[in-house]
Amino acid sequence: MRQQFQQDYEMHSDAIFKYIYYLVGNKELTEDLTQETFYKAFQHFHTYRQESNVQTWLRKIARNLVYDHFRRKKILQFMPFFQKERVRDKAMLPEEFLIKGEHFSALFQALFGIKLEYREAIILRYLEELSVKETAEVLGWSEVKVKNNTARGLQALRKWLGEEGLVNE
Repeated sequence: MRQQFQQDYEMHSDAIFKYIYYLVGNKELTEDLTQETFYKAFQHFHTYRQESNVQTWLRKIARNLVYDHFRRKKILQFMPFFQKERVRDKAMLPEEFLIKGEHFSALFQALFGIKLEYREAIILRYLEELSVKETAEVLGWSEVKVKNNTARGLQALRKWLGEEGLVNE
């Protein structure tokens, strides 16, 4: 069991880190939540039924921990989704974000300007490249809700980026 878990950690830890970072936008918090994700996964590894792949199972754990964090901090109801002057943790971006350049950075910033449900759908569908079915499984939504939230999220991103002067119309 330990050896299998070690392999799963080595294989999926970067992807889980990136997924959590997309949701919270803070490196230190992401590190803590990633560690907690794998700790919980290790504690409950015996309950993993292999109905889905390990990464999907780990994403579910990570997502629940992110939501729990927001609930504990009572941030979920009061998160300033529409405050454009909100300061993000720009200095803490992983190296790959810096390599992608200015446009990716603008897109990343815009992700934090839209609703969390939309952000999750877009992250899983386009950044993590999951199918609609896999996204629905991770989020516990219907496939229709995934499609709707993805479309609405893309629309909100276009609007947000347009308002910021980043999209030429």
